[in-house]
Amino acid sequence: MNILSGYRKKLPLLVVALGLANPMAPAQAADNYPSRSVRLITPANPGGTTDFLARLLAVHLTKAWGQSAIVDNRGSASGVNGAEITMNSAPDGHTLFMVYHQHTVNAALIAKLPYHPVNDFTPITQMTEGGLLLVVNPSHPSRNAKDFVQWARTTRDQINIGSAGIGSGGHLAGELFKLMSGTTAQHIPYKGTGPAIIGLLGGEYHYNFMGLTGAFGQVRAGKLRAIAVSTSKRLPTAPDVPAMSEVLPGFEVVGWYGVMAPAKLPKPLVTKIHAGVLSLVKSPEFVKTMRNNGSEAVSSTPEAFRQFMLDDMKKWEDVVKRAGIKAR
Repeated sequence: MNILSGYRKKLPLLVVALGLANPMAPAQAADNYPSRSVRLITPANPGGTTDFLARLLAVHLTKAWGQSAIVDNRGSASGVNGAEITMNSAPDGHTLFMVYHQHTVNAALIAKLPYHPVNDFTPITQMTEGGLLLVVNPSHPSRNAKDFVQWARTTRDQINIGSAGIGSGGHLAGELFKLMSGTTAQHIPYKGTGPAIIGLLGGEYHYNFMGLTGAFGQVRAGKLRAIAVSTSKRLPTAPDVPAMSEVLPGFEVVGWYGVMAPAKLPKPLVTKIHAGVLSLVKSPEFVKTMRNNGSEAVSSTPEAFRQFMLDDMKKWEDVVKRAGIKAR
């Protein structure tokens, strides 16, 4: 009894000691972070905007942190696989997620999504925002937005539209275009932007609303023709490309990209990763690169990014219902 009584007297002191020690662990972890290579889960195949941004970020973080940041492409299931891998990873900062607008759209498209797009992750920061570029094969008869809408309304041929997948930004933009222009087209979903580009180059379908960064590269190379941007106004970097809103007033589709991590990431690690990503986003080189490709660099606090995604989920739920896209 005396031994047990002595143990009970010491137990509160032990609990207090542990309680004082544990809060230091996340801070110490942040001081030593990263202690090994960082995996950047990228829910897209090589090629396209998501992969491009991920590789820019990986190179930057490798230099900034002195540890390799490796892009892990998981371009299937509309990004769900990559999100699940991230969600199930340890919240130690060594797994990050290159998230984009598809992540919040999935909440409206997939009835039994295996996670909550916001609450089951740790938002870090938004990185960019921008529109899409309507592109066609150079052999297409249309030269601009006015020509294209006229063609879509009058051609007697079956029209096909391609995208990076069901519910992707390009798919939703295409559905909105059909609704506003009063036209029809058969949707052909591909497994990512890269395969969709190859399909358009090969003449497998007629048009695609693609991410600006990847699309402009193909346009500059003469492999695709730019018809219109999905932003409300023309882009300063491409003043000769009309906004679709010039022909269809009110048409606007804007996408975004950012970084997340597994849920319950300790605050000191959130702060360090946030600073690392923003050191790229705020750099003059990154700002210039994004603007040259029709996008804008965006930095936000983790809290602001969280609210932004919650609002985005609500917006796309409405779009999906209006477009009549069937949830999976």
